[in-house]
Amino acid sequence: MSFIPINREEAISYLRELGNTDIEMNHYIETEAIMKKLANYFSEDEDYWGMLGLLHDIDWVLTKNRIQEHSLIAKDLLSRLGFDNKFISLVQSHVYSNETIPKFLDKKRTNRIEFCLASSETITGLIYAYSLMRNKNISTMEVKGLKKKFKDKTFAENCNRKIIEEIEKTGISLDLFFQIAIDSLREIKDEIGLN
Repeated sequence: MSFIPINREEAISYLRELGNTDIEMNHYIETEAIMKKLANYFSEDEDYWGMLGLLHDIDWVLTKNRIQEHSLIAKDLLSRLGFDNKFISLVQSHVYSNETIPKFLDKKRTNRIEFCLASSETITGLIYAYSLMRNKNISTMEVKGLKKKFKDKTFAENCNRKIIEEIEKTGISLDLFFQIAIDSLREIKDEIGLN
């Protein structure tokens, strides 16, 4: 069992205090849900993986207008909350190789939890965009339809398909990941404004 210094309610309250909008909070909660389901699939610590998902963009509201600092300020914020260096490094791993963040440009994700976090937080955009196209309906969304949108590079074009594909480095197929991600968001649809 990995140490988590704050609980989920405290984490959400802190994110709100930082000034995150409902749209931003939805992204964090969606990433949390997918990470928890992946943790369950791999028999890992759901609370720990979920907290990584929830707090992966902890400094986004402070850095979205100076993207080159994204995940750098996270270190400070997470340290103040009592998180250890391992947790902080895992959070920062989701921006490795990002051309807009020079500090992490040469770093590469190397392990399962890093691939899961990066893929999870990225696929949320694709699923949410597809849900909106379907009148916010996620209840009847199927892998087949999501896969079609995934292959269409003009759909949700800011969604980096290569990062989503990193999930395959964990041994999970894309189809299974799509199903896990859809199921995860379907379970929290009321919380994120979908139906």
